[in-house]
Amino acid sequence: MRFHYLGKHVNVSDKLKEFAEKKVGKLEKFFRHESDVQITVAGEGNRQTIEITVSHDGMFFRARETGDDRFAMIDKAVAAIERQIRKNKTRLEKSLHQGMFEREAGFSADDISEEQNFEIRRVKRFALKPMTAEEAILQMNLLHHEFFVFRNIEGNVFAVVYKRDDGGYGLIEEG
Repeated sequence: MRFHYLGKHVNVSDKLKEFAEKKVGKLEKFFRHESDVQITVAGEGNRQTIEITVSHDGMFFRARETGDDRFAMIDKAVAAIERQIRKNKTRLEKSLHQGMFEREAGFSADDISEEQNFEIRRVKRFALKPMTAEEAILQMNLLHHEFFVFRNIEGNVFAVVYKRDDGGYGLIEEG
């Protein structure tokens, strides 16, 4: 695994890096080949947030924990990512190492529920109106939605704006 660290208003110590690499490294058994791990540590007063993102073959696993004990937060985040892998075991096994769950991790088919049936309950069709990202955010807020799909005038591409947990906005564009 290739580790990348980002400290926002805090210093990421070598001791924390070593601990994180040991804990996150346990997830390596689920992947065929090397993955990238981004660990972000952000500090705001006494509270700190650790976000761990593992990217592998275009799939992303992310967990965020907030508290005052960085080491405990890393443990919780790694456990959350492992739960994501277990929960989506059937679907993910096609992209992850075939049969790795049963052989290496000691999971049995009884331990993990089978693939969930994702039922589509509603289909909406609409024309994508060309607009700027700012106009799309305004529309999204007026409609009280969490995201809004539009055609971005800047580049004439399909795009989505969304509300972020930190109170800001995000933009996803085709590309």
